[in-house]
Amino acid sequence: MKSLSKSLIAAVVLAVLAVGGYLGWSALEQKPDAPNASFSLLDGKTVDLSAYRGKVVLVNFWATSCPTCVGEMPELVKTYDQLNPKGFDLVAVAMSYDNPEFVRNFVQQRQLPFTVAFDASGQTAKSFKDVRLTPTSFLIDKSGRIVKQYVGTPNFAELHHIIDKLLARQA
Repeated sequence: MKSLSKSLIAAVVLAVLAVGGYLGWSALEQKPDAPNASFSLLDGKTVDLSAYRGKVVLVNFWATSCPTCVGEMPELVKTYDQLNPKGFDLVAVAMSYDNPEFVRNFVQQRQLPFTVAFDASGQTAKSFKDVRLTPTSFLIDKSGRIVKQYVGTPNFAELHHIIDKLLARQA
């Protein structure tokens, strides 16, 4: 009887570990706080990331010289247009090595509807885990926690699903 109890306990423990591993223990994971970053906008104004508290925001690091970044911009515009009315925002941060005039021209030609910043000093990229590869994006929840990091183009269907879930939650 005793060995049956031990076997049952072992089976339960294994089942819990398997389910926990499958789910990634996401409910138990503590998401890191987003950095206390400031964005220098193309018009010279500065906006702090804290101004987006209460919204779900995607911070996207990009460069005009990055073909993948340029390629994902139409999808970022669609994501913004579709989800902004629900409380989603997007900040596209051009890297310090980009040419500010190229960034301005890109934004104007593509009529980007979201906030675009230029990280002239590289401090914003440093504050976000020292971003060096583009595109790199950080999805931040209403409470200011980083929910997910994407290096490269995100799976937009998955991204939309996560954003919808985050928008449905209270801050």
